[in-house]
Amino acid sequence: MEKSTDVPGKNIAVIAYLTIIGAIIALFMNNEPKHTFARVHTRQAFGLHLMFHGFAIFSSLWFNQYALYGLYLCYIVLWVYGFIGALSNKEQIVPIVGPYFQKWFTFIQ
Repeated sequence: MEKSTDVPGKNIAVIAYLTIIGAIIALFMNNEPKHTFARVHTRQAFGLHLMFHGFAIFSSLWFNQYALYGLYLCYIVLWVYGFIGALSNKEQIVPIVGPYFQKWFTFIQ
């Protein structure tokens, strides 16, 4: 039987991907002690949720059904990529927008 090695902060990282409220809760959970793994995934999840909600508000004003389908597809693919990374103990950055989230959300310690 093989024992899995959990990375410190894994629970916080997983919670961050569970809605925008989960990302905000993860911000406060990672105050003390601070985990690098949780910080990376909290920035990714927070950015994904903000991006999704921002584009959803914009799309509701400029209604185009196909743009909404593209938004949902992009969000789901990036969310699954990040969530699987958190579950598999990898500090992987989501493609395309991930490096920007790491730069923009430096207030997340």
